[in-house]
Amino acid sequence: MDAPFVVVAILNLAFVLGFLINMGGMLTWVERKQGAVMANRIGANRAYIPIPLPAKGGGIRWYKRFTMIGLFHALTDGLKMLAKEDYTPPFVDKFVYNIAPWFAVVPALVTFAVIPFGGPFQPGIMMSDVLGVVGLNSAADVIHGFFGDTTYQLQLANLNVGLLFIFAAGSTGIFATALAGWASNNKFSTMGALRGASQMISYEVFMGMSILGLLVVYGTVDMNLIAQMQGDVHFGFIPSWGVVYQPVMFFVFLTALMAENKRVPFDMPEAESELVAGYFTEYSAMKMGLFMMAEFIEIAVISGIMVSLFLGAYHIPGVHAVTDSWYWAQHPELTAANTFWGAEVPHAVVIIGRVLSFLIKVVLFCWLQILTRWTLPKFRYDQVMRLGWKVLLPISLVNLVITAAVVLALN
Repeated sequence: MDAPFVVVAILNLAFVLGFLINMGGMLTWVERKQGAVMANRIGANRAYIPIPLPAKGGGIRWYKRFTMIGLFHALTDGLKMLAKEDYTPPFVDKFVYNIAPWFAVVPALVTFAVIPFGGPFQPGIMMSDVLGVVGLNSAADVIHGFFGDTTYQLQLANLNVGLLFIFAAGSTGIFATALAGWASNNKFSTMGALRGASQMISYEVFMGMSILGLLVVYGTVDMNLIAQMQGDVHFGFIPSWGVVYQPVMFFVFLTALMAENKRVPFDMPEAESELVAGYFTEYSAMKMGLFMMAEFIEIAVISGIMVSLFLGAYHIPGVHAVTDSWYWAQHPELTAANTFWGAEVPHAVVIIGRVLSFLIKVVLFCWLQILTRWTLPKFRYDQVMRLGWKVLLPISLVNLVITAAVVLALN
């Protein structure tokens, strides 16, 4: 393992962890403020930093409360949770009780490892472009000499079975619900665990079925290759995005992922109005915080998966990098270059634009999920099961048959 590869891997890891952890924290604030706006309420606005200004007669006076639109309220809630007593009830199975929260947050973080957030890039050329603009030519030569012209991936783990890895890692989240409910030795927690296990296992079935149509179209489970294949266009203006090929499965897959995250309208495992807090009723302090943080991190992970499979991943229509090997192989009549809507640009411009494109799409999906949470009423448990087995599963099966027939007919 060479040194440049290690450096790129560390930078990718720092980006993924920093993005997910910060998004998990920011979404707690977005949840409150977006819900308040939709319900015509003020929302969280009490925590603030006072801004000192000079008084007329000398000295300092506190003039304005700097609230950052309620952001400090979310920060103080996090500090309060860290400072709370971590109480463990005497009647729980302590080992399982303590390990269950980690089964909630770790799979969410690990799942994002195979999601490409910028595509193939050449860090040596990219950094040379950036440093050359600011006049640091000698530093640019050093960086280029270190990385060379080697192509790396803006992806933490470039696996050829990336989509299967997402299903395998994401499915382990059920252990958090089941273990927490069982170890708590509480009837509300146990009922929440049973609901969560049946709901998550049920929706796993047609979540897999709904994505099979997309796999028939692209013919691979490699997330990096699926992302690259969405960089092409049809008839000069229709992007090869998954939502174009599978518009119905876009909504089915998103519904299944939201049900996996156990949020309204699919919050039967928690069901505050019925089960206190469901499977984590007996948790307090930062252990409860891990469960709550995992839900918001999963919002970002779900958004990343949806963007990568259905919304063109990091691609901007009409923007191509010289490292897009799949695209140039499909278009041998073109010369590989870094192009932005027909104009040739530095490699850094394309890569930075792609990362920003990915982040904007993820934020859009996060907004959509929170919008759904504050729009739809909570379903009953039988309605959740009926929606899955009697509506979404048949739709997924019919879609798979139609997709296979169309692909076969079109060769």
